[in-house]
Amino acid sequence: MSVLTTAISTENLQFIQASARDFAETYIRPHVMEWDEAQILPLELFHKMGELGFLGVLVPEAYGGAGLNYQAYITIVEEIAKVCGSIGLSVAAHNSLCTSHILQFGTEEQKMKYLPRLATGQCLGAWGLTEPNTGSDAGRMRCVAQKDGDHYVINGSKNFITHGKSGEIVVVIVRTGELLDSHGMTAFVIERGTPGFSAGKKENKLGMRASETTELIFDNCRVHKNQILGKVGEGFIQSMKILDGGRISIAALSLGIAKGAFNAARQYAKEREQFGQAIAKFQAISFKLADMATEIEASELLTRKAGDLKDAGEPVTKVSAMAKYFASETAVKVATEAIQIFGGYGYTKDFPVEKYYRDAKLCTIGEGTSEIQKLVISRHLLKE
Repeated sequence: MSVLTTAISTENLQFIQASARDFAETYIRPHVMEWDEAQILPLELFHKMGELGFLGVLVPEAYGGAGLNYQAYITIVEEIAKVCGSIGLSVAAHNSLCTSHILQFGTEEQKMKYLPRLATGQCLGAWGLTEPNTGSDAGRMRCVAQKDGDHYVINGSKNFITHGKSGEIVVVIVRTGELLDSHGMTAFVIERGTPGFSAGKKENKLGMRASETTELIFDNCRVHKNQILGKVGEGFIQSMKILDGGRISIAALSLGIAKGAFNAARQYAKEREQFGQAIAKFQAISFKLADMATEIEASELLTRKAGDLKDAGEPVTKVSAMAKYFASETAVKVATEAIQIFGGYGYTKDFPVEKYYRDAKLCTIGEGTSEIQKLVISRHLLKE
């Protein structure tokens, strides 16, 4: 039974926040650097989070989820990311990509089959769109599915896939039509163990090191047409809708990382003395903190607005892109300034801000770079 509740009053949201914060402090903080250094994805931790409802935040209770909204989801991702960006990223990817794709576009049979396992933490989910030679240019993907009777045979690869090795349920978007045809791609849900489906290289990353990132390899992988999500040719269109929610996830992740770095820097500035006083009393430091806090506040307002629009069923593409762009760039700025406030100590692994600095950068790249967000925003502005 989830500790979360379905109603999202202010009181309940505060309870959700406290639950996520306590969990992060108890089960994540003591192991942050151990997992980071060894690049360990702590699977047992995700089973615990599943029991608390953190892996099925947006999934209705009928499918084993917590049945909550985006405000609760933003809160959970933010609180976990304050302690560890890697775990926050994995929670975000599991909820907003794989699980959300099945929830939004799966048949009732597919939802009943996969969502209870994902929402309760029995299985981790993965989602595959990016390929080695395409990146943001998804229309030129080379991973292809060819129809063979009631089956499709998939060949090709995906890269930079969160949980690409440990994820037991994977949603993958492959080409079933012509190059550059937005209706030439289809989404399939595939289970680990399917013949011809395997994990490839695990990336050795700068940051987010406890969040597993690998290739997906398909070598004559044969899947039944019942594994298609939605209709043939809808994969790209579905993906764009999924990424609208995914950008809110990365904004929340960025917000948590920024707050974690800021809190560490503020506390250090109040304790560290130079020239007979705490360095926080020097204007150079206090003004840095003021700028950091202001940009964090603005990031939160944008992120919460995007969450409100999503919960209301309103168009969210522009605002989610704005939230993701601004919050991710803010996380990098705040983490950079946090290291500056710590000085030489900030550059060592004995203090927490160097990890926030390494983790933050991915937020400006994953699920659409800052440049892609600007493209999305500008296109919407010019349509208005």
